[in-house]
Amino acid sequence: MRAMAAAVAMAATLGIQAQVKSYPTPASTVCNPDGTVTFLYKNDKARKVEVDVQFAGRHAMTHDNNSGMWTVTLGPAAPDMYPYHFEVDGVSVMDPLCEQYFPNEGFKNSLLEVPGKNPLPHDIRDVPHGVVEYIHYYSESLGATNNAIVYLPPSYSKDKSKSYPVFYLISGTTDTEEVYYKVGRMNYILDNLVAEGTAKEMIIVLPYGNPYKLLPPQKTGQMPMMGFGNDVFSNDLINDLMPYVERHYRTINDRDHRAIGGFSRGGNQGLANGLSDLDKFSYLCSYSSFTQTNIPGVYDNAADTNAKIHLFWLGIGTDDFLYGTGRDYMEFLDKKGIRSVKEFTNDKFGHTWMNAKFFLDKTFRLLFNPEASEKAMSEGTPAPAATGKEEPFTPGVMARLFPKPIVSPEFAPGSVTFRLKAPEAQTVALEREGQSPVSMTKDADGVWSVTIDSQNAEVFKYCFVMDGTRVADPNDMYLSPDKGFKYSVCNNPYNAYSLTTMGNISHGRVAYDLNRMIGCYLPDTDWKNIKNVVLLRSGADDTIESWFKVGGADAIADKLIAEGKTAPCLILTGVNDAKDLQLGKNVKVHVLQATDYATWQERREALAGLLSKIK
Repeated sequence: MRAMAAAVAMAATLGIQAQVKSYPTPASTVCNPDGTVTFLYKNDKARKVEVDVQFAGRHAMTHDNNSGMWTVTLGPAAPDMYPYHFEVDGVSVMDPLCEQYFPNEGFKNSLLEVPGKNPLPHDIRDVPHGVVEYIHYYSESLGATNNAIVYLPPSYSKDKSKSYPVFYLISGTTDTEEVYYKVGRMNYILDNLVAEGTAKEMIIVLPYGNPYKLLPPQKTGQMPMMGFGNDVFSNDLINDLMPYVERHYRTINDRDHRAIGGFSRGGNQGLANGLSDLDKFSYLCSYSSFTQTNIPGVYDNAADTNAKIHLFWLGIGTDDFLYGTGRDYMEFLDKKGIRSVKEFTNDKFGHTWMNAKFFLDKTFRLLFNPEASEKAMSEGTPAPAATGKEEPFTPGVMARLFPKPIVSPEFAPGSVTFRLKAPEAQTVALEREGQSPVSMTKDADGVWSVTIDSQNAEVFKYCFVMDGTRVADPNDMYLSPDKGFKYSVCNNPYNAYSLTTMGNISHGRVAYDLNRMIGCYLPDTDWKNIKNVVLLRSGADDTIESWFKVGGADAIADKLIAEGKTAPCLILTGVNDAKDLQLGKNVKVHVLQATDYATWQERREALAGLLSKIK
C-alpha cells in the first residue's frame, strides 16, 4: 500500500532547522504573576468596549483619552487556554494582535493562554510532534467534496511497516473540523502523553460535523445539523470518510482498533454512530454530551453490548447546561445494565473547551489499551442522583444558544451580498483587498448590507469597517490565517477552483510539519516520481497556511492535475530558498512570491499560470 503520509517523508528530507512551534504572548494580553490577566485594546474611535473571556464573563474596559487604550484586569484565572473577544459598540471583535483564534461557523474569538507553574496537558513541549494533514475527498453521501483533518503520530513516517489504530474525533455545534486541532490541541496533548509513555500512538481523524453547511442553501434542510441516524453526516462517516482513510493511511481496520467520540453535538454523533455500528467501534467517548435512547439492539441487550465495548466513557461538567440530560443518560445506562466510566468537573466553566481538553487527556490514556480500559470500566460508579435543580435541555435552550444566523456572505451568480448586524453603528463599509471601501445601508433591524458584482467569482479577503473599527464577518466561517488582524475570506463557490464544483476527482492533501513549520501539498500520486517543486513565498502578514486557505493552492493543483494541464508537483510554504532543499538533480524548483501581486485573486491566477507550464 502506498503511504499517504509521503508529505511527511518528503518534509523529512528538507534541510531546515527543526523548531517547536510556540506562540509569543500578544501585547494585548498580559498574564500577571498573581494569576490575573490585563487586557489592552487600542481604539480611540470606539464609544464603549468590553472584554468577554471564558473565565470571567463580560466586563467593561476603561478608556484612556490620551493613548486611546482600553484596559481592564480580571481574574485570577486558573492556568488554561481561554477564548475571548472584545465587544466594541455592541459588535464582537477578535483581538487584532493575537495570532491564535477559534475556528467556527459563526462566532469569532481569539485564544488566551494562561501559563501554569507546572506543565499543562496541552502545552507545546520539546517532544517529537506528529503531522497534521488537511484532506479533501469526494463524498457520495453528500454529493460534493468534503473536508477532514488527519493527525499522524511522530513515528508514522519512520516505520513504514507499522499500522495504527484510529480515533474519529468530532467537534461541537457550529465548530469546524479545525477546532479539536486549534482549540482542543488534540495533537499536542497526545504528543506529550506518547512521549511520557502514558498513551498509545494512534491516527486521529477530525471530520466536519455539519456537512449540510457545504451544500447550496436550498438543500440544507436544517442548520446546524442536529439529526442522527441515516443522516448525511453518519452516512458520509461510515460510507465515504472511513473507506478513504483506510485506503490512504496505514490503519488497523477492525473494531478493536477503532474509537469514536466528540464534544457536545460531536459527542452525540460519536455515540450514535458508535452504538449503531459496534461491529466497527469498540471505544466510545462522549465529552459534554449524550445520545438517543432508542438505538435498536443496544440498550435491551446489555450482555452483548458490554461484551463488544472496551471503553464507554462519559464526561460532563456539573455546571454544564447539558448536565441534567447527560446525567439522565448515564442513569439510563445504569438501569439497562450497560457499563460506563463517568467523569465530572465543576471548575471549567460548564460547556467549554477547557472541559473538552481535560476529558481528552483522560481518555487518551485509555484508548487502545484494553487492560487500562477494563480497569476503568470495572471501577465505574453509578450516576449521581438527580437533585431536581438540573436545567432541562429544550428547543428553547437551543434557540437561545444558537439563534438563527444572518447569512453573510450570500452568493448568487454574478453577485455577493454582505451583512453585519450593528444597530448602534453610525457608519459601516465593506473593505476588500484591491478595492475602495463600499458604504453599506442599515435596515430597521440594525442589519447593514451591500451587494456587489462578482462576475468573475473571485476569491478575496475582506472585512467591515464599523465607525472606523475593522471587524471580521461574524457569519463567515472562512478566516484568513494572518499573523495580525484576521480578515474574512470571500470563498465564492462559483469561482473557477471551487471544491464544491469540482466533482469526483482525486485530491492531494496539505500537511503541516509542526517541527519545521512548513506546509506541504502532495498530490494523490506516487511522490517518488515527482520532478517539480513549487516554493510559494509568503507575504508580510501571511502564515504557512495562507497560500492554501486563501490562495487555494491545493485546489488549483488538484483541478489542473485532474484536467491533465499540469504535471503532479510538490508545493511548499515556509521554505523561501531552494538552497534549503535537499532534492535530486532531476527535480526542478519553481518560485512564486506573494508580494509580487496586489491581491489574492492575482496570486491565484499567477499560480494557475505557473502550474500550467509544468509538464
